[in-house]
Amino acid sequence: MIKENFIKIYEESFKENWDLPALTDYNKNKTFTFEEVAKEIARLHLIFQECQIRRGDKIALIGKDCAHWCIVYMATVTYGAIIVPILQDFSPNDVHHIINHSESVFLFVSNRIWDSLEEDKIEDIRAVFSLSDFRCLHQRDGESIQKLLLSLDRKMADTYPQGFTKEDIHYAELDNDKVVLLNYTSGTTGFSKGVMLTGNNLGGNVTYAKTLDVIFRGERMLCFLPLAHAYSCAFNFLVPMAFGAHAYILGKVPSPKILLKAFEEIKPNLIITVPLILEKIYKKMILPQLNKRTMKLALNIPLLDTRIYGQIRKHLIDAMGGRFREVIVGGAAMNMEVTDFLYKIKFPFTIGYGMTECGPLISYDNNKEFIPGSCGQVLKGIMQVRIDSDDPYNQVGEIQVKGENVMKGYYKNDEATQNVFTEDGWLKTGDLGTIDENKRIYIRGRSKTMILSSSGQNIYPEEIESKLNNLPFVMESVVVEKNGKLIGLVYPDYEAVDGTGISHNDLTVIMEQNRTELNKLLAPYETVSSLQLYPTEFEKTPKKSIKRYLYSNY
Repeated sequence: MIKENFIKIYEESFKENWDLPALTDYNKNKTFTFEEVAKEIARLHLIFQECQIRRGDKIALIGKDCAHWCIVYMATVTYGAIIVPILQDFSPNDVHHIINHSESVFLFVSNRIWDSLEEDKIEDIRAVFSLSDFRCLHQRDGESIQKLLLSLDRKMADTYPQGFTKEDIHYAELDNDKVVLLNYTSGTTGFSKGVMLTGNNLGGNVTYAKTLDVIFRGERMLCFLPLAHAYSCAFNFLVPMAFGAHAYILGKVPSPKILLKAFEEIKPNLIITVPLILEKIYKKMILPQLNKRTMKLALNIPLLDTRIYGQIRKHLIDAMGGRFREVIVGGAAMNMEVTDFLYKIKFPFTIGYGMTECGPLISYDNNKEFIPGSCGQVLKGIMQVRIDSDDPYNQVGEIQVKGENVMKGYYKNDEATQNVFTEDGWLKTGDLGTIDENKRIYIRGRSKTMILSSSGQNIYPEEIESKLNNLPFVMESVVVEKNGKLIGLVYPDYEAVDGTGISHNDLTVIMEQNRTELNKLLAPYETVSSLQLYPTEFEKTPKKSIKRYLYSNY
């Protein structure tokens, strides 16, 4: 077990960083110092005490990312209750189910989402609070919470007659092995399970981040990924709050235009992102330049190519604020062409690997040690990895992990918990890959999506899609098996099509040309028999992974 107590990390951080800025709502230009966050937490703790919230009670949280979202999360875990963050992309039915399944007693919610929920479907909730101003939106019959809120200022004054100071911060005495978080997954298989994460799981991620020297006290980060997702929550929120860093919360849809403006203004010292963001920047900003005839000629001239790549790297770094040490990519596999290009121009990025069940981190490399195709070395001293194959260095097998970050299990789901652990206690990730002698992980695909060819060869559709997505006028794709043949479903890049004046009727011919080019890049057993146009974007999880199960029988 890690030495540092998860809750005490934040008790100490609030005291040490009292005067520093902690959280900023970027779209409202509203900043909270660590002192102001601590005072808001104290107010919520008073509400919890007056309402006799007990250790282990669940408090649900759903809404647009904002400083108040972070304050509710921190107030809940430092009180000793269990936070249940819910992705705002979930349907109302899913939200009702998670609130009921988790047995939450309080709900903090944005007004817009509250309007979509039905009170009679969450009858066990004692009270519902607005995320915008913490007022009580609804209370169960017999509760007097709305009345309590009217007297909260007086209760604060009575409790802290000299005013709330850093010496008044005393958070729950809770061992690291206790559950502090129920995180409901949004997997590509269609089932949502409540991952039980302990203080030790989250503390393992936070204390490991301290050893990386990528973010320091007083520095800045921009949070533009959903905080209810384990990856963003850990590294855009829990880590900066532990270190005394300043987290700016975007609070808007992270389009490239909005993001680049925010990068320019905030100049973050560390950037946490998903592949989609870098892939969009590559496809929209870099690829059109590289495809120009003069550029292609220039890149064939020795020394000149190095200078051009250096200029592209500087332009990209400047566009992202110019101050960051590295860009950490996670949450999904990144397109190999994009990875190889960024590595070639020496852009300071790295790709990590994790899952909600590990809160989330499993492996990571500093950008100076990163090797394309890998997703870092398993966390030294914190996690262990093994490959379920006879030759883990060369033969693909399921990646299995063990260590400080591994969850306690799935809430009220013993069967799913038993199924995800081996008999000797290793967590089955469901990912397939290999490792090298330095315990560096190389992922090939998901065990659930792997296709076994008629000749007995393993086919990883994600690898084919990665190549297909780089061909002309392909926005995104899904490769499925039908009657023993591989078929590529393609949603075209209509914006690019319209920009060139090509008729939509010509797309069928273009896709057949794409299929020919694609098959040149594939092994004979991987060849795609047809590319079929798909009419809409593919449905995705909140972390932007395609829900593959919806298209398996297309």
